[in-house]
Amino acid sequence: MKSAVGTTVIANGQLVDGNGGEPIPDGCLVIEHGRIVFAGERDAAPTVPADATRLDARGGTIMPGLVEAHFHPTYFNVAALEDLDIKYPVEYVTLLASANAKLALECGYTAARSGGSLFNIDVWLKKAIEEDLVPGPRLAASGREICGAGGLMDWNPEFRKIGMEGLILLVNGADEARKAVRKLVKDGVEWVKTYPTGDAAAAEVNDHHTLCMTFEEMHAVVQTAHNHNLKVTGHCRATAGIKNALLAGYDSLEHATFIDNETLDLLLERDVPSVPALYFEQASVELGPQYGMSQAVIDGHQETLEGGAESARRILAAGGRLGMGGDYGFAWNPHGDYAKELAFFVDYVGLKPLEVLTCATRTGAEILGRGDELGTLEPGKLGDVLVVAGDPVTNIEILQQRDLFLAVMQGGVIKAGRETGERKE
Repeated sequence: MKSAVGTTVIANGQLVDGNGGEPIPDGCLVIEHGRIVFAGERDAAPTVPADATRLDARGGTIMPGLVEAHFHPTYFNVAALEDLDIKYPVEYVTLLASANAKLALECGYTAARSGGSLFNIDVWLKKAIEEDLVPGPRLAASGREICGAGGLMDWNPEFRKIGMEGLILLVNGADEARKAVRKLVKDGVEWVKTYPTGDAAAAEVNDHHTLCMTFEEMHAVVQTAHNHNLKVTGHCRATAGIKNALLAGYDSLEHATFIDNETLDLLLERDVPSVPALYFEQASVELGPQYGMSQAVIDGHQETLEGGAESARRILAAGGRLGMGGDYGFAWNPHGDYAKELAFFVDYVGLKPLEVLTCATRTGAEILGRGDELGTLEPGKLGDVLVVAGDPVTNIEILQQRDLFLAVMQGGVIKAGRETGERKE
């Protein structure tokens, strides 16, 4: 991905650096050749060349680009589990993924971690983004997801004999788990996504308190993935599944919905980040009836919503790390609504806006494994910046209003938003 050439100065707005501190009222950001060289009070800014590009923040906010830490660019208008595999052919899913990546960037998300991908599209989407063929967030790619046979994602009845592997690699035992990871190694993924537990969506057989993989399978996944320098994450609702993931050596947890004291202690001891992805649950409760969800499924989502919110509060209060990301791509939780997750964590979960912004920037970059390059506005880091005509610290909902984005920048290059820069000759 190309970076800007020359110097860019962004001023006339408050600066939120992503580290959780109070905003700097009269802030200034200086970017040289795509990297930040200064972030602080405007009065302390260094002298810049006369021909520097100057971007007026218009009294708004200069902040790091957002990080979507659970991104499914290949999901689109999913109304049932089988839609993930058979709704569209791979050619069309590829085009949809490209469109979703562009949309995410326009929504202020300059980086993202894939939470699982149909076929191997996300690996190639990442390459296309990095080579500037298509616009999108800097992407940490996952591939097909791993689930135990008969588990949550094994929706395909045996009598159909479809035998597909569009989204899921099904495993029976540790040997098959290793084989599945080795396929993903060859595919070129960075993250291995698994399904240790069920979900409210499968209320009758694999609900949110059931397990969908054995500890031996999970351990085999981690052992094999780590041998090849890959990271492992998992869909973890049930308490036992969270514990198994932490004991097996997972690098991240998706949801961590029903965490108890023992599992919380394990999470803190290993400093494993979690991505709760909770707005999806609220959308499921509110919109489920119009999409034909049964009452048992809706009740399960309500329980997941309440349990997940409490777990998220406990994790952050105890010093743990939360990323922001939310399973967007379902019919009731469409792409483009990413920032609703942020407002939800303020309005429903009860976190402070600055806490949520830190989760959505610095922690997200750490989850990607790129905390040394992204996520905060500090000298030496890439100029991935969001300039907003407003104050998300007092009203985080403005991050849902793309018309207020003055600039979405990657490496100092404005990729989206209302460009306001003028080159001073």
